[in-house]
Amino acid sequence: MARRLSMTTRRELITAVGERYRRSSRSGKQQILDEFLKLTGYHRKHAIRVLGREAQSPKARPGPRRRYNDEIRVTLITLWEAADRICGKRLKAVIPTLLESMNRYGHLSLADELRKRLLGISAATIDRLLRDVRQQAFGGQRKRAGGVGNAIRRAVPIRTFADWGDPLPGYLEIDLVEHCGGVKIDGDFVHSLVMTDIATGWTECLAMPFRNHAFVIEHVERIRAALPFPLRGLDSDNDTVFMNEGVFEFCRNTGIELTRSRAYKKNDQAWVEQKNGSIVRRLVGYGKLRGLKATETLASLYRVSRLYINYFQPSFKLKSKTRDGARVTKHYEAPLTPLERVLRSTSVPQATRQRLQEEFRALDPVELLHRMREAQRHVAECSAAGSGVTATKAADSEVPIEEFLTSLSTAWQAGEVRPTHGRKAASVHDWRTRPDPFADTWPKIQQWLETEPDVSAQQLQKRLTEMMPELYSGAQLRTLQRRVKAWRTNRARELVTRTLGADAVAAAAATRRQPPPQNNPKATITPE
Repeated sequence: MARRLSMTTRRELITAVGERYRRSSRSGKQQILDEFLKLTGYHRKHAIRVLGREAQSPKARPGPRRRYNDEIRVTLITLWEAADRICGKRLKAVIPTLLESMNRYGHLSLADELRKRLLGISAATIDRLLRDVRQQAFGGQRKRAGGVGNAIRRAVPIRTFADWGDPLPGYLEIDLVEHCGGVKIDGDFVHSLVMTDIATGWTECLAMPFRNHAFVIEHVERIRAALPFPLRGLDSDNDTVFMNEGVFEFCRNTGIELTRSRAYKKNDQAWVEQKNGSIVRRLVGYGKLRGLKATETLASLYRVSRLYINYFQPSFKLKSKTRDGARVTKHYEAPLTPLERVLRSTSVPQATRQRLQEEFRALDPVELLHRMREAQRHVAECSAAGSGVTATKAADSEVPIEEFLTSLSTAWQAGEVRPTHGRKAASVHDWRTRPDPFADTWPKIQQWLETEPDVSAQQLQKRLTEMMPELYSGAQLRTLQRRVKAWRTNRARELVTRTLGADAVAAAAATRRQPPPQNNPKATITPE
């Protein structure tokens, strides 16, 4: 068996043996050929061809004569530099204007033939002629469009989930949630701006009619005044609504530290991402909201829910995490409300703590929950209607607080009580989407089933295929199996009902034939 040689080894062997093969006699060629076949495993005729072929010098590549010489390339480089190193498609469009302007001011004087070739050059040829020039000019790297957004991203430092440590209250993660109904289509939908404090879990949500950095700045200013602690920093993702000159200048002028997460790393914003699900989606659901009316309705829900969530909703906070191989063990602190964490923080002034405690004592959690349910009902109406609906239209159906309190003990029996999470009533599907393939032959199939109860659906399908091959094939087997199964189930139910009915009639007749019972059941009549 021949050895497996690489193509490089085979070429070297052909070069070394071929010259000696061509100079040898007939008997010598036969001996060399036998040895060559043992080494390479070639077919004998193929080996004769490759060994008898003399090495040829590479010929020039066929093709049309070169049209654009060095003179055109040098002129093209000058035009490219004059156009500020733009791409080939844009340069082709501006070449006539550049030639006319540079000729008018005496910067460039070209012969008619050279000018004609430059005007007829294609964009692909321009890129091909300037490929080496671009690589040297840009340092071997492709030039990418910078823009203001990229410059802002480079200026904003990256902060990962492991860089937080134990920060002071006031460092908030910020994110947007779009209420588009789960379908990404064109149009402006209502967005929720979510801000979560890392240290205390204090969460603020605001409604935006559409994505715009001006709304972000306005809402951050509003939250900054409402927070019980100073706003020290904002951490966002790489969205352009946050990474822009307006937000960057606002944070720099107000002394707010602006950081960003890594691209495609949602775990860097784990705190706000968790609130997106546990607060926003839990309150609002996944419906579609659009328009100013829906924005106002959602804003009214957030105004009530912020008090209920931050004052009466405890949350867990990770205390430590250890890894033992693939096993990760997490330990959490005792659940506390954001208010309790704020009150325990030593960086919060005493006057602020007293004000928060007074606000807490003045709040009724049942009343807040009742107002949240009413606001959720209005949001659900906006989502169902597809446009904003004023809250005054549904004011007549509001439940009194006493009745709402009474219903809390039995609300679990109704299942889901949040109006934004109610399921749509499923319509009854009582029509066929495809024609019945057994509409004409079903009486015949029933006759077969009556006479042969043990016949299988596969045997019935085979009979139908033999009788009418133009109508039936193996494609209808599964449908026939379901129909036969349903027919047999109905027949079994009829037999059971008929048997039970017969037994009941027999029992009633037997009861009528029995003598009436005696007054003393223990007394017996002895015949004399």
